[in-house]
Amino acid sequence: MCDLTNPIFTDAEKAREHVENLYWPNGPACRHCGNADPERISKLTGKSTRPGVYWCNECNKPFTVTVGTVMEDSKIPLNKWVLAFHLMAASKKGMSALQLSRMLGITYKSAWFLCHRIREAMTPSNAGPIGGESKIVESDETVIGGKAKNRAYNAKEPKKHTVMTLVERDGQSRSFHVANVKAKTLREKIVTTVSRKSHLMTDELTSYEPIGKEFDNHTTVNHSANEYVRLGGFAHINTAECRFSLMKRAVFGTHHSISEAHLPRYLVEWDHKWNYRKVTDAERATIAVKGAEGKRLMYNQPREADHT
Repeated sequence: MCDLTNPIFTDAEKAREHVENLYWPNGPACRHCGNADPERISKLTGKSTRPGVYWCNECNKPFTVTVGTVMEDSKIPLNKWVLAFHLMAASKKGMSALQLSRMLGITYKSAWFLCHRIREAMTPSNAGPIGGESKIVESDETVIGGKAKNRAYNAKEPKKHTVMTLVERDGQSRSFHVANVKAKTLREKIVTTVSRKSHLMTDELTSYEPIGKEFDNHTTVNHSANEYVRLGGFAHINTAECRFSLMKRAVFGTHHSISEAHLPRYLVEWDHKWNYRKVTDAERATIAVKGAEGKRLMYNQPREADHT
């Protein structure tokens, strides 16, 4: 549950205290040298000093809780950052930058960049392989793209993008934008993401045949013959199909069209919400806020063309 009446969403000071408690449960630690000795860290005060600035006596540098995070150097108040994290984490089908700009009272340009920074925070820092011994990993691919009828002006059919999802049953998901569904292209993503001790579950696509031989087991279902489940419900890729259903609802209902340049960031957001689907919205948002630590995203890093 996400309680929007919580002061951390309306008061910048309460938001700063909230973020400090998340990052520094045992007290402030220098963002520059890592010093966590409370006797070597002092809090700066004074009329000319903004709240939340600390001084490290080890490296003789000032720092705040946002230094070294995606929120560093942002002019957007911290309470709006915290609210944006919660809104994006709680919105099952996504939250557009235009919607956030209206809700937060900031420009579309700022909201667009804020969204991409939050998606950067949702990127796993040390994502290990999924699957493993006695575990099933489903693999499937689909085409992502908006519909021409949803466009107000340009009626041309938007460009379609191929997405492959690898999802462990009752586990995590990894999604990738791929150039095509050839065996060489799919193999590169599968063998670097999935443990070879896993049971690989796919459809009848011929590209999977040589890849499946590299895993402990490989089972297929024949969709072209209207076969979707067999072996008593064991053989299916319905979990991966469910992932695509949520992705396409986000595209059709929220974003309408997503450019090729930014698609990988949206995939990260959708994977994050799937991977933490069993926790509350507040817990999911907290995980994303913690993921912002140690990451930066400058404005010239995400391509400015075709904002979505």
